[in-house]
Amino acid sequence: MTRQILATSGGFIARTATGGHKPAGLMLRALELTGKERPRVTFIMTASADDPQYLATMYSAMSGLSCDVDHLSLFTMPNHNPAEIIGKSDLIWVGGGSVVNLLAVWRAHQLDHLLHDAWDQGTVLAGVSAGSICWHTGGPTDSFGKELKPVLNGLALLPYGNGVHYDSEPGRRPLVHELVRTELLPLTYATDDHVGILYSNTEATEVIADSEVNPETGPAAYRIEKVGSDVIETRIPVGLITH
Repeated sequence: MTRQILATSGGFIARTATGGHKPAGLMLRALELTGKERPRVTFIMTASADDPQYLATMYSAMSGLSCDVDHLSLFTMPNHNPAEIIGKSDLIWVGGGSVVNLLAVWRAHQLDHLLHDAWDQGTVLAGVSAGSICWHTGGPTDSFGKELKPVLNGLALLPYGNGVHYDSEPGRRPLVHELVRTELLPLTYATDDHVGILYSNTEATEVIADSEVNPETGPAAYRIEKVGSDVIETRIPVGLITH
């Protein structure tokens, strides 16, 4: 069984006519990855303290799709038995917010172990921003304040660092480079806004976008690694990754 994680800086786009948001290419691909005709989708919005408006936006966005949607809230107490809802999910999508707080609360409720088990059993794990960094060893975050700082205690299902919002928040790229240079982060993958990386088991296999992009000039993913004393960044365009 191939274990799958889709780590993104996107997933939804604004509805221009009616307002609100709608699923874009990354979320639609996450649903497809389940292989189910009507997948069971669980949103986990711990990083935003289970913000009701964020949850409502997600439910509204998913309406009309062929899937069954639920969510696991942990504030102020779990709304479901975490083991039961995680165990029956085909896709778990983790929202953005504070990855530092997310990791602390998850560990208090043993979600770190439950999510690892779900991944091993074939549940697709996915998410945006904090919901991307969490699956890796760590990465730059604004969880501690306006100044970006590293979080280094991610779940490490993926043995890499992670950078998100790489093209829209100027401080993230230089911090990723510094963390790789000082070896606080290992080899690191990063994504521009509305781009995600699909990992099959622990191998990065495909770069996916929310909408059609020019592979030469459009948003992309990146591989950042230390080679000798240098930090090398390689742009990875949308499409299958060739190794």
